[in-house]
Amino acid sequence: MHIRFDVPADPDYPGRVAAALSRVRLRRYGYIGAILTATGVAAFVASRTLGWGEQFSLLWMSLVTAGVLSMLYGPWVRSRARRRSSEYAVEGGYDITDENIMMRSGTESSGIAWDGVSQVHDTPGFWIVYVGRMPATVIPRELMSGEDVETLRAFLADRGLLPAR
Repeated sequence: MHIRFDVPADPDYPGRVAAALSRVRLRRYGYIGAILTATGVAAFVASRTLGWGEQFSLLWMSLVTAGVLSMLYGPWVRSRARRRSSEYAVEGGYDITDENIMMRSGTESSGIAWDGVSQVHDTPGFWIVYVGRMPATVIPRELMSGEDVETLRAFLADRGLLPAR
């Protein structure tokens, strides 16, 4: 297998990559926020119903506030990453073989050996490549030909990195 494609110097592309990677990394803040908010609301209602008094109301409302702020943290970071990353728009490309993924962006290049890849997640527009538990890079499906997408999908499925369709 040998797949090669270019990445144009599109100012929106780095923002989409940053949003895809941060969505994975910041998902836990949304879960923690939902738990804090639900706990705070339930405890506030219980304290009012059971007549525990006003002394705990501030604590429960603090939990609700912390939960809402935690849930808003991910979207805030993503929007900030999109705004700031437009200055990083340079031409680049991918060269994907049976051995590794080589990426180049402007004058920089790096690679990831397939032996080091632990999993690949399918998201809209991208495959997120993990090395260990950390997302390392993305492979943009939208910039690949349909034939290359299917070839790479079959390769990833054969390696057990992506579920077969």
